[in-house]
Amino acid sequence: MSTQPIDRLTPDNAALLMVDHQTGLANGVTDQSIPEFRTAVAALAATAKLFNLPTIITTSAADGPNGPVLPEIPRILPNAKVIPRPGEVNAWDNSEFVAAVEATGRKKLLVAGISTDVCVAFVALSAIEAGYDVYAVIDASGTWNKLVQEMAVQRMVQAGVVPITWVAVVAELQADWRRPTGQGLAQVMGEYLPFYGNLITSHLSSRAAEAPRS
Repeated sequence: MSTQPIDRLTPDNAALLMVDHQTGLANGVTDQSIPEFRTAVAALAATAKLFNLPTIITTSAADGPNGPVLPEIPRILPNAKVIPRPGEVNAWDNSEFVAAVEATGRKKLLVAGISTDVCVAFVALSAIEAGYDVYAVIDASGTWNKLVQEMAVQRMVQAGVVPITWVAVVAELQADWRRPTGQGLAQVMGEYLPFYGNLITSHLSSRAAEAPRS
């Protein structure tokens, strides 16, 4: 068991890489339901917006069968840099993509995409080799079946990649509800995490019922 101290994710040390979240490729995601997957993708984008994380989007064959970027991503992050790749399977083999990552000045990379076993794993493994701390956001990534996802996660973990979910990302970035982004965090979780939205609605309903009537 590792005894190394945990160097937490913070809004100042993390960047987000979104790899091949494209409409055509999304048709092949079957390791979770499409609504769950797209909700997690939107939540991760909203997390990046809330904490002002540098975000780099890359696509493969966007003018062909892979399709354009999922619409919720540019809707939430309209100013994020988008790097189309002319042919590289591993986005890390694209010099413009690597240069954009280096330009963020961040050493902790959140990586998500389609597919988990190729687009996410290849970038994650390459970034580890390049000296970055890498977190693979598994619920905001998708692939062809659950077995493929599990094998991809095992491969990444063996190389030192940390598997994580979008809720864990947003919570670790916030760290303390009293920080200025606390209200924004509640809004993100209320919108994209069904149980939390129900929790907030129940709480507000209870308070309204207890309020004295004039």
